[in-house]
Amino acid sequence: MTIDALEIPPCRRPVVGSIRPPGSKSITNRALVCAALARGTSTLFGALDSQDTRVMVDGLRSLGIGVEPDWPAGQIVVHGSGGRIPATAATLDCAASGTTIRFLAAVCGLGQGTYRLDGTARMRKRPIGDLLDALRALGVEASAESPGGCPPVVIRSPGMPGGATTVRGATSSQFASALAMVAPCTPAGMTIDFEGRLVSLPYLEMTRRVMADFGAACRVDTPTRWSIPAGWYLGKTYAIEPDASAASYFLAAAAITGGSVTVEGLSRRSMQGDVAFAAALERMGCKLEWHESGDHPADDAVTVSGRATRGIDIDMNAISDTVPTLGVVALFADGPTTISHVAHIRDKETDRIGDLARELSRLGARIEERPDGLTVHPGALMPVELATYDDHRMAMSLALAGLVVPGVRILDPLCTGKTFPGYWQELATLAALDTRGWPEALRS
Repeated sequence: MTIDALEIPPCRRPVVGSIRPPGSKSITNRALVCAALARGTSTLFGALDSQDTRVMVDGLRSLGIGVEPDWPAGQIVVHGSGGRIPATAATLDCAASGTTIRFLAAVCGLGQGTYRLDGTARMRKRPIGDLLDALRALGVEASAESPGGCPPVVIRSPGMPGGATTVRGATSSQFASALAMVAPCTPAGMTIDFEGRLVSLPYLEMTRRVMADFGAACRVDTPTRWSIPAGWYLGKTYAIEPDASAASYFLAAAAITGGSVTVEGLSRRSMQGDVAFAAALERMGCKLEWHESGDHPADDAVTVSGRATRGIDIDMNAISDTVPTLGVVALFADGPTTISHVAHIRDKETDRIGDLARELSRLGARIEERPDGLTVHPGALMPVELATYDDHRMAMSLALAGLVVPGVRILDPLCTGKTFPGYWQELATLAALDTRGWPEALRS
């Protein structure tokens, strides 16, 4: 099915309600890797069904690991390989999933054979050279076939012995996460030194916590060095919390319309750094309430109420996936909002600084773009057709403007399937939108 464009009907009232987003993509894919390398069988509950997680499952299967998803139930059974890679040759189509190509490049280093990883045209423009450099230091022959150290990637490995390596952290924290997750499966363990400023630090902490949940030790020697001894992951039953990045859209809907939205299953003790997006909305004038339920994190919740009226200056390095969301919220503030320290998001599914600036300008704001961020000066907003650049987060964020501004049309709306296939239905239900003009497939 293809849908060229989707017009967002404005809300007839402030957005009020509760929602539990689908499982975290980032946790699902980390848990899949740890479970695949574990001794024994794991069952993942609350797993996300999306293009990115399906690509990860397909990749693990291509490497000979038994993975049995029940997507409607949000459940995945993984038969761990005990740290071995059964396949001695494989070609992996990672589509548009940066997480998959980075994590599985490192996983392939554990194998004994030749593996080729490729993806979409955009993937072939996303640098992975820093990870390949780190793998070469560990005795793996790793090369990129596109200019600038971009995919396709070829891994030729005799088996990764472990040892010491260095990885740059300025492009993506996923390089360090990929190395850390395979480290327990090497004979010597691994010491990883981080060079330069690390972006998206909460995702590294998420990796460490998921590893620990599956039984692997990971010692933080200094802020720039991790030591991971040889050992084993152990299969287990594992619950995945709701996706905090997905939650940002619904909390933003409350902030834009002056409503009140409760997101269930998330709190300050979440392992996802993007829960801090709620605190950014509080700085902009919203009321923020955390509901924490003792020993049962699944019963936690966060509520954002009221309108975001204040412009702010904010370093979003740690919560960079929510930059497009905050950029849209900033359209409705009374003053300018400056977002900084997110230069690395130019290498996401699209240039999330330059392309976001372009679309916010088309809505009517004045935008100052900088190498590491942008400033949004609110203006008179107007109906417009907005490009999404095959980027799920651009589509989901830009659609929020249409809750207030009549005539906002989102091009290629189904690109949200990368991480949130049910987004349009969930948004329409929560915001009580009049979707009679939508295709039937998005109204069910």
